[in-house]
Amino acid sequence: MKDYRQLSRDYDRVEQAIQFLEQNFHRQPSLAEIAASATLSEFHFQRLFSRWVGISPKRFLQFLTKEYAKKLIDKSKTILDVTYDSGLSSPSRLHDFFVTCEAVTPGEYKNKGAGIKIAYGFQPSPFGRCLLAITERGICGLRFVRDGNEKRLVSWVNNRWPQACLAHQPDLIQPLIDQIFDCASADKPVPLHLYLRGTNFQIKVWEALLEIPFGRAVTYEDIAQHIGWPKAARAVGNAVGQNPIPFLIPCHRVIRKTGDFGNYGEGPARKKAILGWEAAQSLSV
Repeated sequence: MKDYRQLSRDYDRVEQAIQFLEQNFHRQPSLAEIAASATLSEFHFQRLFSRWVGISPKRFLQFLTKEYAKKLIDKSKTILDVTYDSGLSSPSRLHDFFVTCEAVTPGEYKNKGAGIKIAYGFQPSPFGRCLLAITERGICGLRFVRDGNEKRLVSWVNNRWPQACLAHQPDLIQPLIDQIFDCASADKPVPLHLYLRGTNFQIKVWEALLEIPFGRAVTYEDIAQHIGWPKAARAVGNAVGQNPIPFLIPCHRVIRKTGDFGNYGEGPARKKAILGWEAAQSLSV
């Protein structure tokens, strides 16, 4: 099992570097400057990247440019209209193949979680500390901590399921964290079930997001076309923004048709980090 605490600490430094680059990209800062932004020497910065993602900082940062984003779009124009064609070619892709989605019934939606017990906890992950919330029927929430504000995420769960009974039970959460972020730990992982509360349109969009393969990206217009609402790109964007389980439902793989990465509820730097990490993992396939 991977050391998620170390990976989470590494990610915090990576995010600092990405934020620095977002502000200074046009003047092409040196490796020394980027390392300094993460309060590390060049040597330790290189080691951190090797440990976190397995490639050089320069190659990783190439994945965070608009030109790379455009290439992703070009490769993925019809990706939502076909079945996965890569098979289980990389352990890091396994969770994409073992996620099932179950929406709440209309009655459950109306009751706003009445009678449902939700266990939640905070754990480190490769992309920073995160909150995971689960019910007996599946995962109902996954969010990454921003600015150290864990209380805000507990309030978010409570607001989504106001009539549910919440219990802080981190011991129940840890095994699922292992399944989500360390997919290489088992040859035949147990399916991950998602328990989603949303409108019919939102559920349809979220199900479409689950079809985007690891290491690919599509546009909001692609999603709208795929679900049969070709003029609803803006509504698709709103539904993507309401995704309650980022990463597992990979809303980070949706970008603007101009190649801009667009907004992300978990922070723009984290979106770029996840896309860059996925691109780097794809190199080993």
